[in-house]
Amino acid sequence: MSDNDYSPPKVWTWDKASGGKFANINRPISGSTHEEVLPKGKHGLQLHSLATPNGVKVTIMLEELLAAGVKEAEYDAFIVNIQEGKQFGSEFVAINPNSKIPALLDYTTKTPTRIFESGAILVYLAEKFGHFLPTEASHRAETMSWLMWQMGSAPFLGGGFGHFYAYAPEKFEYPINRYAMEVKRQLDVLDKQLENNEYITGSEYTIADMAIWPWYGVLVQGFLYEAKDFLDVKSYKHIMRWANQLSERPGVKRGRIVNRVWGEENEKLKDRNSADDIDKVLAK
Repeated sequence: MSDNDYSPPKVWTWDKASGGKFANINRPISGSTHEEVLPKGKHGLQLHSLATPNGVKVTIMLEELLAAGVKEAEYDAFIVNIQEGKQFGSEFVAINPNSKIPALLDYTTKTPTRIFESGAILVYLAEKFGHFLPTEASHRAETMSWLMWQMGSAPFLGGGFGHFYAYAPEKFEYPINRYAMEVKRQLDVLDKQLENNEYITGSEYTIADMAIWPWYGVLVQGFLYEAKDFLDVKSYKHIMRWANQLSERPGVKRGRIVNRVWGEENEKLKDRNSADDIDKVLAK
């Protein structure tokens, strides 16, 4: 059936065979599918995640905090294999009822604190440790605005463009064109913002940079959806400058490999329990 032959039914019903690459884990209901106990390490912060763009935001933040000398930010990070449906395990759903990575448990509070949604985790850690979120009102507002921009924009890049361009079982011109246009509009917004700013909100590196780089920085570097030629990313020279600059930060280099199980041996680390785990991978 071509896209021109489809007519929506009066009441939608779930076709378990639809969904392309992710058909085995997509479903129209929430909640756990099985009992599963999560692993627990020795540190107060316990991250359950995967090195997707949303997961990488948080591991970069944690590694940047450690690089800044915040010893209390030591953490354990355990992989959640979403291809195997691990996000629907009972204990993970107890942390995040939305069954999406990343999810964080903070055992240093009077009672354990759960935080889900990557943006919420970034804000929580920034406020907890007093780093990477400005306290001056206007700069804080600007940082929060760009953080929310990323959270609201990325679904068009990931679930929209990325799905139809890279993962859908068939290629259809209309959705690819629709989402490519929106992604290029977003890149233009970002490129203009970076034209006169070293970082997203000015001269200071913040959680806005950490949130945006794993999506848009990695996209223009050619490591997301293999779409750099299709989107003509080289034309966004200010994003390219910023993306390459952030790639050289030790915290970014370390954070991007945590909970990663694909790629070269010196860029993947399934679980992280100490700084030594990352050191050994980077030394390969």
